[in-house]
Amino acid sequence: MDNSYSIGANVNMEEFMSILNTGDGSYQSNEQYDIVTKVSYLIGIRKDVFEKNNDPQKTEIFRKLDADKRARIIRNLCIIRTQLEHNFLKVCKGIQQDGRSIIGMSEYIPSAAMQALSDDGINIYVHLKEPTQFLINLNMNIKNRINNCRDFFPEWINWEYLSDIFIMPNGTTEEGTKKAAAFYYENMNFYPYKQYMNWPAQDEGYILLNDKKFVTLLYRWNGDEFQNLSLVSDVSERTKANIYTFIENSDKCVFIVDCENSDPYQLCAAIRNLEPERLRKIDKVILFDDVHAASAWEMLASYIEIPVEYIMIERLKDNKSLADVKVAARTCKEFYTNNVNSFVIVSSDSDYWGLMEELPDANFLVMLEHEKTSYALKEALMKNNIFYCYIDSFYSGGADDIKNDAIQKQLGKYIKASLNLNLNSLMKEVLLKTHINMKEDDINQYIRKKIKNRLFIDVNENGDVEISYRSKK
Repeated sequence: MDNSYSIGANVNMEEFMSILNTGDGSYQSNEQYDIVTKVSYLIGIRKDVFEKNNDPQKTEIFRKLDADKRARIIRNLCIIRTQLEHNFLKVCKGIQQDGRSIIGMSEYIPSAAMQALSDDGINIYVHLKEPTQFLINLNMNIKNRINNCRDFFPEWINWEYLSDIFIMPNGTTEEGTKKAAAFYYENMNFYPYKQYMNWPAQDEGYILLNDKKFVTLLYRWNGDEFQNLSLVSDVSERTKANIYTFIENSDKCVFIVDCENSDPYQLCAAIRNLEPERLRKIDKVILFDDVHAASAWEMLASYIEIPVEYIMIERLKDNKSLADVKVAARTCKEFYTNNVNSFVIVSSDSDYWGLMEELPDANFLVMLEHEKTSYALKEALMKNNIFYCYIDSFYSGGADDIKNDAIQKQLGKYIKASLNLNLNSLMKEVLLKTHINMKEDDINQYIRKKIKNRLFIDVNENGDVEISYRSKK
């Protein structure tokens, strides 16, 4: 039986809304697997595990990491470490009683991983009488090299928490390796595919099931709480399907965005997580920006594949926004003059309910944010069969680029304003103070040869910036 819902004449909209919009975000979502797939690769889970699920995304991640020397080294070190732990006593016996070397025990220590490390310029084997020092050597290499894999993961994740799962506690000491081994042997069945990692092994089910589960546990293991679940999960396919249905059933559709009451990064992520070909009937996105809104709105057009009209609304009074009036007037114009019959309102402001009431022949879909939306607005939308969804429930990991670019752009503006220094004016003041005469060409040459390369910027632990001029002695 198909239990899915769609927007249509025979749908019980109140039931539909109660299932899709539970208010606490508890409706079923699409899980993400980017982080857990990378962790699985690095700790050494077998390749066939990636392939048996026939998931193109996971196999592509495996392929990319396997082509990167930094990731490949960590993976092979972890593979050898796990196999050494599994076969520690057998390796000891092979060395002490049979006079064998570690490098020759391919039945216990995978020769393919040893060879791959050698090919990557990592020599971890030394002829030893017992394997503890070999394990310590493995641990030292992993500890010293794990930070090389930082760039494989998103910036929002706590790298200290994540990198720590690869590092054996006190693993560079004999006592530490023995303690870690005892804990591992006692709890081996809790480890993903019995691969060694540093975690408080307990019955948590499959901890690498998806990003949401793993990251939530990762923070909990460190006495912390991970709250931004939109970074590790996406809205349900049912929610997306009903957005597509709304757009497809429209003659002409426009996004109306109240920038002051919405988030540019979440909207960007939401649009990017919808299929581009299903959005082709959207005529444009109209942004009603305000001086108090996030500066990134003016950048949105570069990050989505829908035409954007950007409108900056000036304020007559600093404490009074004109956005409501401008949005209402433009929406009416689009409906009556430009034949737009469907509108996606992006705002959590309940004032726009009045606009929707006054255009009963228009179709509306509302994109809200959980914490900014009143219960009264959601109740009004449900009673009037107007579909709504939360933009902060869409997977937001795909908006990292616009966030970084927004920071860089704003930093550039503030740094330029703060460090308003002109070397030509400065040189004239210096020459006046020193009573030295120079022609204009001589001043320019002096700046080019003796100042430009001697200016240094230093930043202390408190974030204070100091520009220093270091003359040659």
